[in-house]
Amino acid sequence: MKLTPEVLKELVVKPGAAAGLGRRGTGSLVAAWPGDGPGGPKEVAEQDLRLFVEELAGAQDRLWASATRALLVVIQAQDAAGKDGTIKHVMSGVNPQGCRVHSFKQPSSAELSHDFLWRYGAGLPALGEIAIFNRSYYEEVLVVRVHPELLGHQPGAAEAGPFWRRRYQDINAFERHLHRNGTSILKIFLHVSKE
Repeated sequence: MKLTPEVLKELVVKPGAAAGLGRRGTGSLVAAWPGDGPGGPKEVAEQDLRLFVEELAGAQDRLWASATRALLVVIQAQDAAGKDGTIKHVMSGVNPQGCRVHSFKQPSSAELSHDFLWRYGAGLPALGEIAIFNRSYYEEVLVVRVHPELLGHQPGAAEAGPFWRRRYQDINAFERHLHRNGTSILKIFLHVSKE
């Protein structure tokens, strides 16, 4: 299924650009979704999901067969925004032998004894595989910034400004490293309103 340029413009944030969540709607798209029509939005969504799942299964087969690239899907959202349901429904057609889901919760004491990216490196996909991060290293600049007590005794945490700047630099460098070594990263933020 091909999405129109208008729909993609609403859904995609270009690298380096601000997401602008304040001006992005959560109720529906402004642009017409391909396939809008009779049957109502639920029927259209179910039909589109079936098409996407079929296309994804074919793409996974080609990824697996070539074994020259890997895919890391990073899903971020507030609690109860639908991360688990999205993974369950959208990834329902992929072969579980070539796809792993990693849900990152509060770090264990063993994970805290390493650098903040260590536990994420352990979940990266091999060439030909897909890995899905349900939450990710972005939590390390979101949650811990709101709750600095979670930083514990991490090196440099006392230097607020430089600490966060270095952490953002480390995440950017981590993603550049992955890209240079054959891993494409697809970042998804499920943007829902309180309503």
